[in-house]
Amino acid sequence: MSDEPTSDHSADSMELGSEMRISATPPISDKNASDRATAYRLSPKVEEKRLAEIACDFLENPRKPIGVPQRLEVIAMSTGRGQTAESIARQHEHAHVILWYIDQYHSLRAIAHSQLQEAPAIDPEATDAGVVSVESPTNLEIRCIADLPEKEFDLALLPLQTSGEQELARDFLQQCYDRLRVGGTLIASVDNPKDRWLHDQLKGYEKSVKVRPFEDAMVYLVEKTKTLKKLKDFSCSLAYRDCDELIQLITRPGVFSHRQLDNGARQLLDAVDVYPQSRLIDIGCGSGSVALGLAMRDPSARVHAVDSNARAIWCVEQGKQLNKLSNITTELNATGMYDAPGTFDMALANPPYFGDFQIAEKFIEAAHRSLRPGGRLVLVTKQPAWYEENLVRWFHDTEVFPSRRYHIASGVK
Repeated sequence: MSDEPTSDHSADSMELGSEMRISATPPISDKNASDRATAYRLSPKVEEKRLAEIACDFLENPRKPIGVPQRLEVIAMSTGRGQTAESIARQHEHAHVILWYIDQYHSLRAIAHSQLQEAPAIDPEATDAGVVSVESPTNLEIRCIADLPEKEFDLALLPLQTSGEQELARDFLQQCYDRLRVGGTLIASVDNPKDRWLHDQLKGYEKSVKVRPFEDAMVYLVEKTKTLKKLKDFSCSLAYRDCDELIQLITRPGVFSHRQLDNGARQLLDAVDVYPQSRLIDIGCGSGSVALGLAMRDPSARVHAVDSNARAIWCVEQGKQLNKLSNITTELNATGMYDAPGTFDMALANPPYFGDFQIAEKFIEAAHRSLRPGGRLVLVTKQPAWYEENLVRWFHDTEVFPSRRYHIASGVK
C-alpha cells in the first residue's frame, strides 16, 4: 500500500449528504459506432476475482445462517466495474446489495457495465453489431456517497490493491467492519499473495482471521464478534491564510492533497483577483482550498465548486460551514456538463497530471462550456509546454507564465 494521496480531482446542485443512485441513470444508448466499439463486459481485476470466488462459496455453503433469509444485506466495494456486487445480486435474489463508490466517474461506469449482457464475440467488421443491454438487477443499488449508509449489513466485501492509499484502505476497512451486525462477515482481498499488511490490519479488529491464499492474491474472512468502542477519525483539519484571512480546511483520505495545502492551489489563489458580483467556478475543487479562499475575499462573489468525488464535496461543505460562508455552492458531477453553463466569469482548475492530458482536455472543455463569452480560464500546471501548444484550440489571448515551481495558463473565451 502506498501512502501517496490519490490524484482524483473531481459535480447537479446538491445539499450536504446527497448522493447519486443507479435509478437516476438512463440505460446504455446505441447511438453510434463509438458506443458499440467500447461497450463490452470486463473481467474483474485479480483481487476482486478471488474475492468473488470466496464470497460465492461463502454464500452458497454457509456454516451458519447469515442474515434474515428473506433479506440479506450486503455492502460491496470494487476496484473495477462492480462485477462481484452485480454477480451476487443476480444470483441471490433475496440479497439487497449496495455497491459503494466515492467517485461518481467510477459509479457511472459500474452502472453502464451492469446494463451490458454477456454475448458471443462479434465480428469487428460487421456494420450491424449493436450493444445488447439488460436491466440492472433490481436488488442492486450503486451509490456514490462520501461514507457508508448508517445501517447494519450481514456481509461486507472489500477488494484492495497494493498500489492504493494506505490511509484510505484503513478508512474503508473501519467503515465496513463498523457497519456489520455482530455475527456478520467481512471478506477482504488484496492483489499480493505475500501480503502481511492487510492481515495485520484485520487482526486489529478480530483475533481470528481466516486466510484463503491464491497464487496471485490473498483473501481473508473475519466474523464480527463485538462492536467498536471508538472510531478513528481519518479526516484532517488545517488552516491557511489568503489575503490576511485565516481559512479553515477539512481534508479526507481519497481526496487530493489530504493533510496538506496543495502548493498548486496556493499558486492559483495568488494568480487571480475576485471582483464584486463575479461568478467563479472551481473545476476539480478537491477539499476546497481554492473555492473557500475565493469566497472569503468578497461575499458578493458567487463560487461554484464541482468535483466527481463525493468526499471532496463533503469537505467543501464542511469548510463552508466552518468559515461561515454563504456564497459557495457545490455540485457532484463527473460528466463535465455543469449547472448554469455559459454564465461564469472565471473558471479555475488544477488538472491531474496523469492520463496523457486527456483529463486536462476534459477540464478545459468543461471550463469552456461553463464560461460566458469573454470569461477567463485560469489553471495551474507543472507541464506548461502542452498548454502553450494546445490552449489556443479553445481560447484566445492565451498566456503561460511561471509561478514558483509551477506555471499559470490562462485564456479568454
